[in-house]
Amino acid sequence: MALTERGASDLTMREAARAESGKRVDLLLLAEMVAPGSRVLDVGCGDGELLELLARTRGCDARGIELSREGVNASVARGLAVIQGDADVDLGDYPDDAFDYVILSQTIQATRRPKWVLEQMLRVGRRAIVSFPNFGFWRMRLDLVMNGRMPRTENLPYSWHDTPNIHFCTIRDFVELAGEVGAKIERAAALDASGHSVRFKMPWWVWNLLGEQAIFLLTRKG
Repeated sequence: MALTERGASDLTMREAARAESGKRVDLLLLAEMVAPGSRVLDVGCGDGELLELLARTRGCDARGIELSREGVNASVARGLAVIQGDADVDLGDYPDDAFDYVILSQTIQATRRPKWVLEQMLRVGRRAIVSFPNFGFWRMRLDLVMNGRMPRTENLPYSWHDTPNIHFCTIRDFVELAGEVGAKIERAAALDASGHSVRFKMPWWVWNLLGEQAIFLLTRKG
């Protein structure tokens, strides 16, 4: 399966924005997927960097939940509406269609119930955006084959014994999961180690090999 070219013209704009703002390129790309003025819930929002970006550049009503007290404090210090909560439990308390977008940025691999979390995101939000490090990236594969040890990268810097990540996945794995929960892939992008987008018309197996991380915009089928 190949991806559409929607958003291809955003590349130079995104690179320019990155140079100006110093923001992570994955956050800039993710923000572009959110319609201006939307109601957004960022699950596992960390220190609120993405929420602040969405509020400032997209005019969003941006709210968040974060497991760590340090992250909540940092977000509140930015003036953001963030509460302490656990994605594996608390998403079930939100009503249907409470938000236009529910975002899970670089967090799904740290959840205990990824499938349930994704199902709840698609229930609570009209759209879901998920980004994650790709364990199928070629450097990960090569490191495992050559060294026989769990790989470590900039996006996955932890040792196997102290990592918060408990469910590693590849781009191919996530595409299959999206199908299992009845989600439609509306837009997607894979970023290589330099932060550049892998070509839009490449098939999934190429993305799975060359993409160090991926971002998916999902909607419910039907």
